[in-house]
Amino acid sequence: MKLSLPGRASATAVVAAAALLTGGSIAGAAPAPVAAAAPDIPVANVKAHLTQLQSIATANGGNRAHGRTGYKASLDYVKAKLDAAGFTTTVQQFTSGGRTGYNLIADWPGGDTGQVVMSGSHLDSVTAGPGINDNGSGSAAVLETALAVARSNYQPTKHLRFAWWGAEELGMVGSRYYVNSLTTANRSKISGYLNFDMIGSPNPGYFVYDDDPAIEKTFKTYFTGIGVSTEIETEGDGRSDHAPFKNAGIPVGGLFSGADYIKTSAQAAKWGGTAGKAFDACYHSSCDTSSNINDTALNRNADALAYAVWGLSA
Repeated sequence: MKLSLPGRASATAVVAAAALLTGGSIAGAAPAPVAAAAPDIPVANVKAHLTQLQSIATANGGNRAHGRTGYKASLDYVKAKLDAAGFTTTVQQFTSGGRTGYNLIADWPGGDTGQVVMSGSHLDSVTAGPGINDNGSGSAAVLETALAVARSNYQPTKHLRFAWWGAEELGMVGSRYYVNSLTTANRSKISGYLNFDMIGSPNPGYFVYDDDPAIEKTFKTYFTGIGVSTEIETEGDGRSDHAPFKNAGIPVGGLFSGADYIKTSAQAAKWGGTAGKAFDACYHSSCDTSSNINDTALNRNADALAYAVWGLSA
């Protein structure tokens, strides 16, 4: 997640698609009888991707930042997994700060390309550390959800697209470049963009974006089903890759487990963890390593991600 300005269990339930979309503004909300059941996303698989991202950072100066060798190696790792699984991948190149950056876009064949459900995360870290929670966690969960789509040969009504953004830490540069490069017609084809930035924080909260009612309801339905209370996400407003999509009029939503804000006593009573301590004390630091992850939060959020992808694309 970009720096702020100063002052600033398993988703296996079968869900009616119409119920998911009731009261929301996500485009293309034609009712369908029943949505396909989303698979469980094995947290061990997500963590295996994090191990690889940590190894990449370790081998490349301790980070995976924009314009550095660790970022490109991270992108190559994700792309190879998607290519092998049958996705159509595109690498989009841009320049920021005199360095070359890259976005990775992966399309799952099939579905109505006039109704695109898109999920994304930023793949870059800050230069200070490997960025395993920020944002290896979101990147790994989006990757594993995409691979679950391929394993199940899921054939949704809508078209599925996944993305990994470059240079988010410099001000959402990669995602803004992508949105700005879309024609007006292609922007209108994106039914919704789901963003996942920091979803395995070590002292986690469970925060849901409230930008689009239908997407928000989908995530809340999942967490209600597993008995986990949520709160509206405010810490990351305007600070992650959903912002360029929202500014372009595209419905957005997402999940977040907290960064450098402090967990309150009420939140600790509700979610566990330590009151008076940051959700992620290693935010933007060298200690944001593979040991800086809460497995339970990562597991729940990855399953919620899949639940939303399946439910909103059926």
